[in-house]
Amino acid sequence: MEYVDTHTHIIDEAFEGCEEEVISRAVAAGVTRMIQADVDSKDRERMFSICDSHPGTLYPMLGLYPGSVGANWRDELDALVPYFGRKPVAIGEIGLDFHYGAQTAEEQKEVFRLQLELASRLDLPVNIHLREATEEFFSIIEDCRHLHLRGNLHAFSGSAEMFRRLSRSGDWYVGIGGVLTFKKASIAREVKDIPLERILLETDAPYLTPVPHRGERNESSYIPIIAAFLAEVKGVSADEVARTTTDNAIKLFNLK
Repeated sequence: MEYVDTHTHIIDEAFEGCEEEVISRAVAAGVTRMIQADVDSKDRERMFSICDSHPGTLYPMLGLYPGSVGANWRDELDALVPYFGRKPVAIGEIGLDFHYGAQTAEEQKEVFRLQLELASRLDLPVNIHLREATEEFFSIIEDCRHLHLRGNLHAFSGSAEMFRRLSRSGDWYVGIGGVLTFKKASIAREVKDIPLERILLETDAPYLTPVPHRGERNESSYIPIIAAFLAEVKGVSADEVARTTTDNAIKLFNLK
């Protein structure tokens, strides 16, 4: 079976010095493509460089993460421009996070809107981080219907109704990761009513590690664990989950 990890962070300090081992374990587990989320200018070049050294396996996103939005946000957006030609597969990880960044809420909203417009101009999907800002998110997304956006909500923890509302404003998918395996996770109920054709697999490694490895460092090789849980929840075979979610990722991110 072949899988795609649609959201991971191979350059996180948790992987320092063992990046190649982590990539090799993932490929051996059938995770043949891994999409790397961008955060800000600090480590962007290193992220793009490691993707360049693993063509067809690692793919970069490009974007300013909401937690990195500060007083210099205009400079950070300008710093995206030199990477337009480096073949990012999405504008991400972008969005709104009012849990840790309530003090920059207004700046985050402006930066989010500008990056949605950028994605539309570049004809790229968006990869969205959303935490404790649902109504503000929908206010912007619904106001941007004219942009004909496509993308996914990373680490989706909302309801099936939330997904249906989102679907009225573009071509959208949800990213399902290790939280699905947690004992009391509500997403296990909600995902039953979201079509498999609209689901992507992700780890957010090194974070959100699935059971039975919870408490350890997450990595892309654990994608088959998430896929097996999803298959059980949806009442389909693991093969169907692997095939459909991989096709979804290839289609959304135009993976080669």
